[in-house]
Amino acid sequence: MADVCGGDLGKETWPELLGVPGKVAVKIINKENPKVSVSIVEEGMMVTMDFRCDRVRVWVDKKGFVKEVPRIG
Repeated sequence: MADVCGGDLGKETWPELLGVPGKVAVKIINKENPKVSVSIVEEGMMVTMDFRCDRVRVWVDKKGFVKEVPRIG
């Protein structure tokens, strides 16, 4: 992704957060990469499909647990 966004983005993916509560994941991502904006997206919510170098979406299931690897985009 550095080729797409340019520069040093810091950490870009968080596979270790699969299955943890979404709110906990947001705090960890904010701490590990303060350059990005982090938001929780609940299962079934509509979102734009644009790619952004400064955004991480934390996709959670109905119970609030991370269901996809959070990544920049």
